[in-house]
Amino acid sequence: MILILAVIYIVFISLGLPDSLFGAAWPVVYKDFGVQESFASLYGIITGACVGGVSFVAGKVIRKFGTPLVTFVSTLLTVLGLLIMSVSPNIVVMMLGAVVLGYGAGVIDTALNNFVSLHYKAQHMNWLHAFWGIGVTISPIIMSFFLTGETDSWRNGYRVIALMQLSIAIIIAVSLKKWRTIKEDTEVKEISNENKKSLIEILKIKGVLVSLISQGLYCSMEFLLGTWGASFLVHIHSLGPDEAAKWISLYFGGITIGRIISGFIAMKASDNTMIRSGIAVSFVGMVLLALPLGKISLFGLLLIGIGFGPIFPSILHSVPDRFGKEYSADITGFHMGGAYGIGFGVQLIFGFIATATTFKITSFVLLALAIGVFVANETTISLVKKK
Repeated sequence: MILILAVIYIVFISLGLPDSLFGAAWPVVYKDFGVQESFASLYGIITGACVGGVSFVAGKVIRKFGTPLVTFVSTLLTVLGLLIMSVSPNIVVMMLGAVVLGYGAGVIDTALNNFVSLHYKAQHMNWLHAFWGIGVTISPIIMSFFLTGETDSWRNGYRVIALMQLSIAIIIAVSLKKWRTIKEDTEVKEISNENKKSLIEILKIKGVLVSLISQGLYCSMEFLLGTWGASFLVHIHSLGPDEAAKWISLYFGGITIGRIISGFIAMKASDNTMIRSGIAVSFVGMVLLALPLGKISLFGLLLIGIGFGPIFPSILHSVPDRFGKEYSADITGFHMGGAYGIGFGVQLIFGFIATATTFKITSFVLLALAIGVFVANETTISLVKKK
């Protein structure tokens, strides 16, 4: 189990690598393809639909093929998606690459998050997502080296990340035999016909829908900064695309730091405490980002990242405890799918509004979403207690 946990840590890096790549490259990509800047919202729709859609059926896929094989094949899909995007002659082909990338990422996310929430303590869930943070922090830094101002310079950034993903896929392949040694009780078991529930029936379990909404509003904040953070810095703080990418790395680095710290705190604190603390810290960061303090206000990105750290993993880790183990894979998948759908939908609407008006609204939208996460999470806790 220790070796498998180590492999899962590495795979979580691969989950993060593509997530921040598009937003960091977009200030250059949209000019190369000759499209409107707001077109980035289409990327959000496509990846959200693919990741979210596949997450809703991930429970069945995991039960049929097993977590290790699903993880390996899905990682290969992310490699293929990145390579397609790197050679795309136009925005249409790039979006086709995003489809492949989204399908691959969606299944991995559900499979590993459910596996860890079932079989490992809360600190591992936070530390694993810290490794996701390493991936999303590395990506903009790597991309910044290729944003030279030359046409198509961003393509090499995608190719480097694709090679890193391929290396991780090879590690998974080598470890497949070790996965087979896991005892039956660590696998996602088939549910008997008489106990099977439909999507609607699972969503009717008290607290599930509101919990899903809380995660969706959190993802809205994370995706908004991931997709539009660099554009916000370019338009409002007059930074170059390369410098903006580095500042966004500070935000993603904050998420990584937050999850490393949260792993230690989670040894003593409950999931609910971790979620509340994360919301409070990120709220302070959003207030700082909204203040007219020049580059000093940009350090709010670091605080936002640190606050975001424990929220996502703590909500996922709480699923078996809140709603039971039998349908944890399905509920985790619904959380992932619904969260991505809500998250990308919000950043889509934000993208059209901000590009049509001003990116100055960014901090205030984030503050409103943070309040929404708090209210939805507290409502979930209340409903679960009543159940």
